[in-house]
Amino acid sequence: MNANTAALAIGAALGGGFFAGYIRVGDGLDALIISPKAAGERALAVWHSSRKSITGAQSFFNGHANTLAMAEAGSDLAKWAIDLCIADFSDWFLPSRDELELLYRNFKPSSNENYASFRDGDNPSSVPAGYPYTSTFPAQTALETFRTGGADAFEEAWYISSTEYAPDPACAWYQIFAGGYQNAYLKDDSYRARAVRRQPV
Repeated sequence: MNANTAALAIGAALGGGFFAGYIRVGDGLDALIISPKAAGERALAVWHSSRKSITGAQSFFNGHANTLAMAEAGSDLAKWAIDLCIADFSDWFLPSRDELELLYRNFKPSSNENYASFRDGDNPSSVPAGYPYTSTFPAQTALETFRTGGADAFEEAWYISSTEYAPDPACAWYQIFAGGYQNAYLKDDSYRARAVRRQPV
């Protein structure tokens, strides 16, 4: 990890967006970067119109690979993310399940209590690793632009991950940003989406 990246604070400007934390991808470690809301968020997006399994879209940590697989299978949402160019960066994608969890953990918009189950918040891909939420952790972000009503804040709504739900390929993983609950819902239902990118550290 280089010294410049190690010194970054959550929410610092980086690579066309904001530093969102560290994610382990295979043997490498990347900085996860969240897009500005105005350029990189969509409302009422559909993961895919088909409920069939998509080969290569099951990773919990590699949203880029998932998004490419989704696009190859005809997902309009994945194509939208891949086609984004923000601040001259054109490698945006839809976050995987664990990448999306890291966004909630570090940019929780409200002061609502969290869902505190054995599963919600468990994240072996982030560095440091995430553990199941408590009712008070994570707390509301201190960053005004990411608090409810802020220019870059997540809505208190369900957001799409790029990770297909392995037990039922008609579904994918989603996370609600009004308490952090993680669950699988049908791919052809409409939810919000926020693009991210990564860069090695």
